[in-house]
Amino acid sequence: MSSSNASNPSSADLKSNADLPNALPAMWRALARGYQAEPGLLVVAFSLSLVAAIPDALLALWLKFLADGLLEGNRSLVIGSSLGLGASATLTWALRVVSDRTQRRFRDRVTIALESHVAELQATVATIAHHERPELLDRLAVLRDQVFVLDHMYMSLFSTAGWIFRLTVTIALLVSVHPALVFLAAFALPTLITSTWRPGVERAAEERGAPSQRLARHLFDIATTAVPGKEVRVAQIGDHLVDERQAAWERWYAGVSAARWTSAVWHTVGWAVYGAAFVGAVVFVAYGIRATPGEVLLVLAAGSRLSAYLGATVGEIGYLRGIWMDGSKRMAWLEDYAQALVENTNAPVPNRLEEGIRFENVSFQYPGTDKTVLDGVNLDLKAGSIVAVVGENGAGKSTLVKLLSRMYEPTGGRILIDGADLAGMRADAWRKRLAGAFQDFFRFEFFARQTVGVGDVPRIDDVPAVDTAVERAGAGDLVDGLLSGLETQLGPTWPGGVEVSFGQWQKLSLARGFMRDNPLLLVLDEPTAALDAETEHALFERYASAARRDGDSPNGRITLLVSHRFSTVRMADRIVVLDGARVVEAGSHAELMANRGQYSELYEIQAAAYR
Repeated sequence: MSSSNASNPSSADLKSNADLPNALPAMWRALARGYQAEPGLLVVAFSLSLVAAIPDALLALWLKFLADGLLEGNRSLVIGSSLGLGASATLTWALRVVSDRTQRRFRDRVTIALESHVAELQATVATIAHHERPELLDRLAVLRDQVFVLDHMYMSLFSTAGWIFRLTVTIALLVSVHPALVFLAAFALPTLITSTWRPGVERAAEERGAPSQRLARHLFDIATTAVPGKEVRVAQIGDHLVDERQAAWERWYAGVSAARWTSAVWHTVGWAVYGAAFVGAVVFVAYGIRATPGEVLLVLAAGSRLSAYLGATVGEIGYLRGIWMDGSKRMAWLEDYAQALVENTNAPVPNRLEEGIRFENVSFQYPGTDKTVLDGVNLDLKAGSIVAVVGENGAGKSTLVKLLSRMYEPTGGRILIDGADLAGMRADAWRKRLAGAFQDFFRFEFFARQTVGVGDVPRIDDVPAVDTAVERAGAGDLVDGLLSGLETQLGPTWPGGVEVSFGQWQKLSLARGFMRDNPLLLVLDEPTAALDAETEHALFERYASAARRDGDSPNGRITLLVSHRFSTVRMADRIVVLDGARVVEAGSHAELMANRGQYSELYEIQAAAYR
């Protein structure tokens, strides 16, 4: 088995990492991150939310004084209470405006920090296994939606603190009339309970239906975007896509709707309990203790405002529980997940390859499946060699490339770099010595220079280096045909942007893979599948000739080529044939043809097709 390290967690570790952290610790961590980003603004915004609550909470008291003054004929009390009412109204508005502006400034500034944090967490995880486990993929999909509104969590917390402060002052005013009125707040507990429980139930229903929701979005994208547009129209599947999307959406909404109705019924019952208690409190004050008219007015005003404050408080708590608290829990989970995969080894990556790369009994299964993609693979890739990997679809060719790129860790066996376990080297350090192009390349819609240059970020603006990479990839004619050469914006959705063909995108991807001058391993995974066989042959022939020149690879670089075209593969020093998750043949083209095995059979079939 491969050596144990933090970047290769066990299934039990991954299962435990799937549990969301507790809400309050998660929210505290999110608050701490906001404080790190903008400490001064956070303190000012929180303080203003409390100060702004004072004038509003005292409104019932001013009404009591006004009633007492009028009944007693106390002119000073009437004038004072009237001024108090005016001041409360004015300050409530003014402080709310200042508080809102401050909170908005804090929110805008902290948004970038949170989005960058989530993006960095995902980018720093060494492997991409979490992108292919459905339960984690659904969780990340929800987090991606929530991170753009997670900044509102701070605003909701500030508002909650302000409403709780108002609630405290109001209860104190009620108790000043009679201590028993404190129980009026107790009758509001059902509304508090249902408000905190309700969003969690609804969010759980939404998450259970997340696969159907993702399917509905995927079908919508198919029906409305340009890339699949031609096939949709030729196949005339537009109506089918609409029907399937509607069915997927209804599967998602059925569970969510049921959860919403159930929670709404209980929430209504909670508010009915409070309404009955409020009426009883007014009757108790007016007839039970024979309070003064001013005190009755205070109870009416404070009790009605208590209802509003409770509604606002539980509403904010509901938002916290439903979106913001849930989002902070997901962000905390991602932090824990990324931390659990932090590599605790730091074996040095060699500056040059002396022996090469060796697979020792390597096996692999993709996360969440029982299918063995590679089974006990033993393979030597000698330093300075060009190695081709062939085999039918599903034989494990691209998986071999992913393991070498540390996108995944072997589930069995180990990969040795000059005798040292690759699992003991940091993934980022190893990848700095890698270069290459992949079959499932990404279309970076930047300026052409940047689209190629991101293959070696420190030299992204080094035009001679980009020109060299373009020449290596045989993409010079492509760049020459662009309106502004390397300074052409790619992608028709951008101002002045141009669209290029799939084959041209692949050439740019190949040029990106050639940006690094001296990688230890150059991976070419079906890098020219969109090009014609003649162009691919000429391109690889030119590269192979250059790679074999004396001094061209002073660091013992290994080139690993995955291709279906045997006219290209035959130029490799060593050809590896995969079948049924195992290596069934390995040798030069001449040796494998002489063996009359699987390679020879596949070669003859393809050659006959060309003839």
